[in-house]
Amino acid sequence: MREDWLMLIAELKSRFTSMVEEVRIPGEYSTDVPIFYVKKEGILDVLQYLKTVSGSGYEFLSDITATDEMGGEEKTHRFEVVYQLFSHQRKSRIRVKVRVKENEEVPTAVHLWNAANWAEREVWDMFGIRFSGHPNMRRILMDSRWKGHPLRKDYPLRGYQIFPTPEEPDPKLLE
Repeated sequence: MREDWLMLIAELKSRFTSMVEEVRIPGEYSTDVPIFYVKKEGILDVLQYLKTVSGSGYEFLSDITATDEMGGEEKTHRFEVVYQLFSHQRKSRIRVKVRVKENEEVPTAVHLWNAANWAEREVWDMFGIRFSGHPNMRRILMDSRWKGHPLRKDYPLRGYQIFPTPEEPDPKLLE
């Protein structure tokens, strides 16, 4: 497995020299799978390559999530958007991350994987990270009247919001 990972790392670094910011591999870092940090501008090219072009065939998008990196040491970014990929052929997982500043958008991956649709909406709903080009960027878990994004570190622990009436269904969604 490690040899496959090292070959993939070398392949991505040579093909996307200016886009791959950092690579963390098991044994050198506290991680179970390789992590590729990619610049926001190159994320779609790297994901497309990993899915279809590379011999590794990371064709399955397991999940998209995010982390709020606020606090602690001084950082150049606020969030990390995390793409979990799996190769059925190799039975191997990798993680691709994009560092994002406050109010910065990440390009949508919906045209690569339909499953990115709901996962990106969840990231928007919970963290407030928008995905440019997304076909339907709206809340998926929280009431549409909800203010804020509950998984941000600066969201109040007791940020209760009570709505006395149920949310009215959007007539366009009932067609």
